Amino acid sequence: MAGYPMGAVVTTDLVVGGMTCAACVSRVEKRLGKLEGVTASVNLATGRARVCHPVGIGAEELVAAVEKAGYAAALPEPPGKQPEAEEPEAEAKQERERLLITALLALPVLTLSMAPVLQFRNWQWLCFVLAAPVAAWGAWPFHVRAVRGLRHSAATMDTLVSLGVLASFSWSAYALFLGGAGEPGMRMPFTLVPSASEGAAHIYLEAAVGVPLFVLAGRFLEGRARRGTGAALRAIATLAAKEVSVRDTQGERLIAIEELGAGQVFVVRPGQRVATDGQVVEGSSAVDLSLVTGESEPVEVGPGAAVVGGAVNAGGLLLVRATAVGADTQLARITRLVTEAQAGKARAQRLADSVAGAFVPVVLALAVTALGFWLGAGADPQAAVTACVAVLVVACPCALGLATPTALMAATGRGAQLGVLVTGPQALEGLQHLDAVVLDKTGTLTSGHMSVARVTAVADGLEKESVLRLAGAVEQGSEHPLGRAVSAMARREQQLPEVGDFRALPGRGVQGRVEGRLVEMTAPDGELPTALADALLAAEAAVRTAVLVRVDGAPEALIEIGDVVRPGSYRAVDRLRRLGVRPVLATGDREGPARAVAAALGIEEVHARCTSEDKAELVRDLRAQGYRVAVVGDGVNDAAALAGADLGIAMGSGTDVAIGAADVTLVRGDIEALADAVRLARRTLGTIRTNLVWAFGYNVVTVPLAMVGLLNPMLAAAAMSASSVVVVGNSLRLRTWEPSPSPVSRRRTR
Repeated sequence: MAGYPMGAVVTTDLVVGGMTCAACVSRVEKRLGKLEGVTASVNLATGRARVCHPVGIGAEELVAAVEKAGYAAALPEPPGKQPEAEEPEAEAKQERERLLITALLALPVLTLSMAPVLQFRNWQWLCFVLAAPVAAWGAWPFHVRAVRGLRHSAATMDTLVSLGVLASFSWSAYALFLGGAGEPGMRMPFTLVPSASEGAAHIYLEAAVGVPLFVLAGRFLEGRARRGTGAALRAIATLAAKEVSVRDTQGERLIAIEELGAGQVFVVRPGQRVATDGQVVEGSSAVDLSLVTGESEPVEVGPGAAVVGGAVNAGGLLLVRATAVGADTQLARITRLVTEAQAGKARAQRLADSVAGAFVPVVLALAVTALGFWLGAGADPQAAVTACVAVLVVACPCALGLATPTALMAATGRGAQLGVLVTGPQALEGLQHLDAVVLDKTGTLTSGHMSVARVTAVADGLEKESVLRLAGAVEQGSEHPLGRAVSAMARREQQLPEVGDFRALPGRGVQGRVEGRLVEMTAPDGELPTALADALLAAEAAVRTAVLVRVDGAPEALIEIGDVVRPGSYRAVDRLRRLGVRPVLATGDREGPARAVAAALGIEEVHARCTSEDKAELVRDLRAQGYRVAVVGDGVNDAAALAGADLGIAMGSGTDVAIGAADVTLVRGDIEALADAVRLARRTLGTIRTNLVWAFGYNVVTVPLAMVGLLNPMLAAAAMSASSVVVVGNSLRLRTWEPSPSPVSRRRTR
């Protein structure tokens, strides 16, 4: 354990096999918790355990502790290995085959038992022959796990199913061989509510086959649905390239992605995915980032532009220099954040797990109580057995265990597709109750770099496009930020001509000759045409820098340059306000620009020239006033405020320090995604509450019905299986959740 300080705590993930319900989760957590200094969070839906333990406790001890609880455990495979992806498919195939054979054997038994008109002479013996392999082989996984739990003094959902099947089949065998039910010509009516027999004892072979059939079917559907909740994460993982074409002194060659190193230049042809994060060194194209950051439209890139691994090249050939590889890429960070988020638990789920730990023993006690009560009251023995079996098979802690993790998996996966990464259920809970957000200006509400905000041309002069073309040509050799902003915008619009006789005008600007015309770029001075004078006043009010363009000595246009507001910021602030969230602007910039941006966005509270300490103090003040505060930022100076807020939100384009201190990351760097995150959090936690209400309510209603003899064991098995499927199906609806457009954008489309 070299490299760790004494007393350090580390986190280890384990893959846990054999868990079937929330009682299993509780047992694994308790067993791991018996190790000194160890705490564990186990997720039923993912089959993962996240264990925090002292460095003195190795992974072998953790695995051994899980195995002592009666479950299989192993360290997860390294990224890129295939067995982890193949094992669930093989397991699903085996489950499908067992379900199919069980159904073929069970359906004739169910048909004959439920339709007296079809019951022929000695039909009961045919049913017995068909039911025997179902009760033994079909229910074998339940028997095995029940015995394994018994060896470790544990009772789980499998214990209930196994006992229910064995009790139904054993009673039916007794009735056939000793109770008179095996007589030729015996007929048995089918009723939804169990009734006392007249003469020969009733047989319950339909329960003996129906319980394993419905539970197997339910778990098969549940497994498919649970795998579906993780589909978004698997889709993200598939974006990673396996091979890449690199160019070096040896020419172009194909290598495995693991061999690619930072600084190497690789080729991205049209239609190919960008192999890893990098910077374009040659070529220009549009790249589709929709699957990586949630950007809805392709982004134009050229030399010097950054590209993200997993993006699709939609245009020309690109040469890209790798800037990050392996675990350091944005795609790897996204996968890691989503995986970690899915391992967490909401407060409600922790309560459900604690209840589930005692659930199965309580159900067993209730089943024995029902049996004893019915027998003590002088009821028919088969009615007592029926009530006991119904209690065993109707109880379902599975739904309790799946209520939160399936919703969380679906929501975090959907969030990743929309460009919103959350660190776990605590972040979702924070988003749900959010009522104030502190917004940084530069790089968050604004683009973070100098851009041309507006071009105003005189009415009877050159057109704006022509003026911008001439101005961009003069400035294309300039190193000044204002000049680069002008040339960058002009270059996007059109091809720029050559400039001659270029020279700087000290203290004033630059000039040059373009296509035979003398073009000057200077600060506004002297008397200006009315349109340009009005534009200058507007620029000063907006705290923008104005540049006057003269062509052959005549003033032709005024170019306003500044840190422009992102287009999505208008919609974002409007949507946040409509969600009941109070926006507050806090920036290190000057008062004038801060007030101008706040006025444009309709933000009333503004704090300018804020240091890192000032922002942290502002957060403390808002929290003292009773607000639940989120901070959105992208720089090192935002890290303290991000960490001190109820919820820290980092822009994906920001620094690693800011992202590391945040609870939520907006991957696509678009502040409008924050409103989507709030709405998704509210929908997710609403889904979790609905799941838990259903899971608790189902058992509160059905267990008493079973105890008083008002529930047929076969129907009890079907209801138990359906309860888990309903919970998972409700969670799956989050996979298709769509953020609604803001009122602003709706009005613009009319």
